[in-house]
Amino acid sequence: MSDDAVFEEINEAKTNLDGIYDQPDPREYFRKLKPLRYGIPDAAKPIFQRLISHLRRRRSETVHVLDLGCSYGVNAALLKHDLSMPELYEHWGQEKFTEATPDEVVEYDRRYFGTLPEAEDIEVIGLDQAEQAVEFAEEVGLIDEGLAVNLETEQLPGPVKENLAQVDLITSTGCVGYVTEKTFERLLPAVTDGNPPWLANFVLRMFPFEPISEMLKKRGYATEKLEGHTFVQRNFTSEEERKQVLQQLHEQGIDPAGEEAEGHLLAEFYLSRPIRDSVATPIGQLALA
Repeated sequence: MSDDAVFEEINEAKTNLDGIYDQPDPREYFRKLKPLRYGIPDAAKPIFQRLISHLRRRRSETVHVLDLGCSYGVNAALLKHDLSMPELYEHWGQEKFTEATPDEVVEYDRRYFGTLPEAEDIEVIGLDQAEQAVEFAEEVGLIDEGLAVNLETEQLPGPVKENLAQVDLITSTGCVGYVTEKTFERLLPAVTDGNPPWLANFVLRMFPFEPISEMLKKRGYATEKLEGHTFVQRNFTSEEERKQVLQQLHEQGIDPAGEEAEGHLLAEFYLSRPIRDSVATPIGQLALA
């Protein structure tokens, strides 16, 4: 079975929430995900911050982040404005947004995020196939540049390659499974044109990361998993989803006892770096310092 077919089969175990990912604004996204306690960006934030701090000391004053599966700019909001997921749930759940048009939401959020303190030493490029979500994140200023492209089926547009050469860190908090090694393979020539970036991926346990790590290995990267740590992505939507996910985990030889069996989709953290960097500083020292 091809890697695409494997990922497609695994994805069938999850509830289909595709309808919330490409709206003119994030209201429906946060409305649907709040009861599920979706919180992986919060779990990822301190680790991303430690990596950014380390890279800042080594490279330049401004760290350039490429967020894969950026959606409405959630990771960017947390990193650039030091917000949390509860704060974002509260913000986009305000009563005044109930009857607002998408244009009114964009205008309000442009003012709102524009008045918040912002980390001046971080720039975020967002990449996602969801055109409306990327447009929103760029219009309100959460991301500094948006790329709406599906690298599973398309090549990276030529005009954007020059900007990607400055990327220091590539992040993701759940897009692996929707994307495969194809996305990373098409992305790498552009982002490795300068200093090769680090790749920090939070990946649901039921998705194998080996196809991506093997591809990266051929290009001079070493990938480490943060052993002994899992991170809650969200609660299961239903008993049916829980059963199907547990079945997928059992088929892959992964024991969900005390983990997914408790009612949560769980992710693990993978850090891929040029071999010389991985030798210099262990993953645990970076992620848990």
